[in-house]
Amino acid sequence: MKKIILALFLGLIGIVASAQDTTGPVLTFEEKTYEFGDIHQGDVVEHTFKFSNTGDAPLVITNVTTTCGCTAPNWPKEPIQPGDNGEILVKFNSRGKRGVQNKPITVYSNAKTTSKISITTNVLVE
Repeated sequence: MKKIILALFLGLIGIVASAQDTTGPVLTFEEKTYEFGDIHQGDVVEHTFKFSNTGDAPLVITNVTTTCGCTAPNWPKEPIQPGDNGEILVKFNSRGKRGVQNKPITVYSNAKTTSKISITTNVLVE
């Protein structure tokens, strides 16, 4: 009897899980990592990450954070409508850096998941 009740309970959980709302904004990047290659210490480089809202509700990016003050993001503050595109500009200042640098960037929005992008480079010291 316990096995039957357990099976019914698990089946009910499966039905509820599949019936959950799957709509809303979806943040989809064209690329999640960009490699600058070799740069010289003191160079300031930038890259634009392009994305689209592939969901069915407006996408609002609330914050973009980095792990270092050497990396500065700029993102759209207005909602991105379903089917529309946007860009996040990321600048990296290599002053005081040397060797391989990997800088993760976290994108917070009203999408169901938090997105992560990153830049990498090798800073040469002369």
